[in-house]
Amino acid sequence: MKAVAVVCALGLAAPVAADPFEQFGTVMKYGLPLAAAVCAADQDRLEDFAVRGILQTALVWGMKEYFDGTPISRRPSGEGKGFPSGHTAAAFFGASDLAGKCFEDEAAAGALAYGAAGLTGWSRVHAGEHTPEQVWTGALIGFSFGAASFGIGSEGASFDVGMRF
Repeated sequence: MKAVAVVCALGLAAPVAADPFEQFGTVMKYGLPLAAAVCAADQDRLEDFAVRGILQTALVWGMKEYFDGTPISRRPSGEGKGFPSGHTAAAFFGASDLAGKCFEDEAAAGALAYGAAGLTGWSRVHAGEHTPEQVWTGALIGFSFGAASFGIGSEGASFDVGMRF
């Protein structure tokens, strides 16, 4: 539960924004992956977590560059590099790692993590920063890398979404 304490502390330490919902999304972009990193360190799987996080971030940045200037990358404001949503990808990366590896037998905690990630995506649409398609793509990327395990420092690779009932 150290991971939950880290997320709560980040929420209290964040600067006040004009829109609290948008602020929540920004806090979760950092808070959920940070909480998952604390858990990964406690479980001695930080190297695997870091590799997956770096690859997830590289894929998002690469896609933003590759699709820049195309209609799918246009943000609601008219600016570019909106595809996919990096905030949503980071939040779902942290949430799916937490749910699948840290909250294995705590379905409510996993649901809370996924709910926070979902609200992060919605906050990006609400703020006019992304379209729903950009958010869904970010969620899928983050979820995929967070639920995966490459097996670095362990017995083998796996994919676990958590939420056992």
